[in-house]
Amino acid sequence: MAESMQGLHRSHRCTEVSGANIGETVTVMGWVAKQRNKGGIIFVDLRDRSGVLQIIFEEDKCGNEAFEKANRLRSEFVIAVTGEVTKRAGAVNENLATGDIEVVAKSIRILSESETPPFPVEENSKTKEEIRLKYRYLDLRRPDLQKKIMLRSKIASEMRSFMSKEGFLEIETPILNKSTPEGARDYLVPSRVHPGNFYALPQSPQIFKQLLMCSGFDRYFQIAKCFRDEDLRADRQPEFTQVDMELSFVDVEDVLEVNERLIKHVCKESIGLDVTLPLPRMKWIDAMNRYGSDKPDTRFGMELCDVSEVVKGCGFGVFTSALEAGGSVRGINAKGQGAMPRKKIDALVDFAKGYGAKGLAYIAIQEDGTCKSSFAKFMTEDEMKALVAAMDGENGDLLLFAADKTTIVWNVLGALRIELGKQMGLIDENQFNFLWVVEFPLLEWSEEENRFKAMHHPFTMPMEEDWQYIDSDPGRVRAKAYDIVLNGVELGGGSVRIHQNDIQSKMFEVLGLSKEVAEERFGFLLSAFKYGVPPHAGLAYGLDRLAMLLTHADSIREVIAFPKVKDASCLMSEAPNVVDEEQLKELGIAIVAGQSEEAEGSAE
Repeated sequence: MAESMQGLHRSHRCTEVSGANIGETVTVMGWVAKQRNKGGIIFVDLRDRSGVLQIIFEEDKCGNEAFEKANRLRSEFVIAVTGEVTKRAGAVNENLATGDIEVVAKSIRILSESETPPFPVEENSKTKEEIRLKYRYLDLRRPDLQKKIMLRSKIASEMRSFMSKEGFLEIETPILNKSTPEGARDYLVPSRVHPGNFYALPQSPQIFKQLLMCSGFDRYFQIAKCFRDEDLRADRQPEFTQVDMELSFVDVEDVLEVNERLIKHVCKESIGLDVTLPLPRMKWIDAMNRYGSDKPDTRFGMELCDVSEVVKGCGFGVFTSALEAGGSVRGINAKGQGAMPRKKIDALVDFAKGYGAKGLAYIAIQEDGTCKSSFAKFMTEDEMKALVAAMDGENGDLLLFAADKTTIVWNVLGALRIELGKQMGLIDENQFNFLWVVEFPLLEWSEEENRFKAMHHPFTMPMEEDWQYIDSDPGRVRAKAYDIVLNGVELGGGSVRIHQNDIQSKMFEVLGLSKEVAEERFGFLLSAFKYGVPPHAGLAYGLDRLAMLLTHADSIREVIAFPKVKDASCLMSEAPNVVDEEQLKELGIAIVAGQSEEAEGSAE
């Protein structure tokens, strides 16, 4: 039977007890991680969020009643123990922070009993993630997972501390907003008071933080919940957390400078990492040409090589037809992989097809200098030699080529480079490579919609020297936009915002938004811009992603207390779920049956 806490107060968390407390009486509380009866002495490993402490029960010191209670302890019982701290009688446990001490119990209270858990609460659990997420409250007791969640808290705390000292004001923006369908899908919330009308949950606080700059608050930040109804991946969730900021009277350099110091501070204070400033910068076009990605992982080489000029006019139709269609031919050199079995090369071809490739061409250079190639019969000996030389090919290398529209080639080889980097063990998991990617295109062409779309959002400032091309060559215009990247993951992004009415009106025109549509979607922002708007810029970090990388987690699910799975459901609470018919009636909503397959929860 569970006992109460009356008159009892915890004096220390488990690992707050140390050799300095030897001889003192302490009261500790937590969960039983393990109980071992060694005949006359019972050993209990007590666990709380700080770690594990060994408790010793000896009948002559704690009394018969306490000894009997200790004897019936099982895993995950919640107990309170009062006892004396002593030097450990047995061998020191180097794996525990408290490995040189133990507490000799004087009394015990069983605060709560536990059924046998569905899986062991232990570090590096081998239990399927679906089971662990169903019982997430148990999963969260695992010490390795608790360390990640606590480090996330430390990261957020240090961000708040830095921003406050830099003069940023923490201001909350609304959760129930107006839907502005330009970007990812909104989550919608029906209004009972305004039948037939809906709120949208924010994808970001973008418009409101710009309004705060119009209001004169100068420097704003917020750790904000955001929502996007989109397909999930390892680093995506339907609800996520942004560290959001906006600054007035600044340009690109001002934003990058304060954020570099923020990164340095957070990394040092949270994980003891010294980040060297200034952070390296790379133009968007260079990142794409060298790495096939606007979030390049620079921890290893294997850069892309453009061989379009080398193969121009060659006899291989796959190459020449791609060039004639305005595309390009590029390759990567997997050093030392020339002896890769054909089966593994075929697997790489299938991998590339998953990223839009029609296929992959390859040259496997043997150690004796001979070549095995999927296309050599279409090329002259001189053409092959020139191609190998352009790729810096040496004996034992594997050269892989993609030919298509340049965007597809970048996408394919960028993904293939990362896959090969993993397979070849080229990535140092203990290295942290921060990078600014700058000078993004202002616009990107949408084949589906047959129009230009904003690469970031419609309020991004173009680079002044490129604005002259907005009518003649819109794709040439670069933006005052910047992303911060860590180890191939986009941590955050932002831009200088448009604050001039004429430029903003032109942007809407280029994006195909009429004055009426722009007014309907963004009217309150445009109205505010009529009353004196300062130059302003901002940036937002994905807190989940930053915590994932700094804790070496494999997925953001490991740094979110109660995450969703791939179909955006919660296996523990069973959300989303049906609601009461009366609630729907009140909202004027009817559920129309559709022919859709019922999605199964998956943690993939």
